[in-house]
Amino acid sequence: MFGVNHRVILDMDYKELLKKARANLPVKKGDARFEMPRASVLITGRLTTVKNFSDLAKILRRDAKHVSKYLFKELAVPGDIKGGELVLQGKFSSSVINGKIENYAEEFVYCHECGKPDTVVVKTDRIEQIKCEACGARRPARHI
Repeated sequence: MFGVNHRVILDMDYKELLKKARANLPVKKGDARFEMPRASVLITGRLTTVKNFSDLAKILRRDAKHVSKYLFKELAVPGDIKGGELVLQGKFSSSVINGKIENYAEEFVYCHECGKPDTVVVKTDRIEQIKCEACGARRPARHI
């Protein structure tokens, strides 16, 4: 009834089959052309300045006002954009700022379907959507 090949497969146990299947899966590589930007943070007194903020927004391909509004809300502090720099009223380490920027990218930049950073924000009927240019997926963007 079964050929020789089928008998060999039936003799293997589940764990061996699982190892063999995982070995044959293609290796998922990150998107090498997109590197998550790192914030250059300067703390002076009670203020935190992100020196390269306009560059961060350009790399993320998002409006600087949208990114700043997200950071203001997530850090629960007021702030302002002055000459391409983001000034926050409060002391925040670079690791905290970079963590919030990574969270922003996860929510507003990376596609939830294919994981690529090739997304744009489109507005249709007063609803902002994140549209992936790589796979065509769309999803509503959370209002900040």
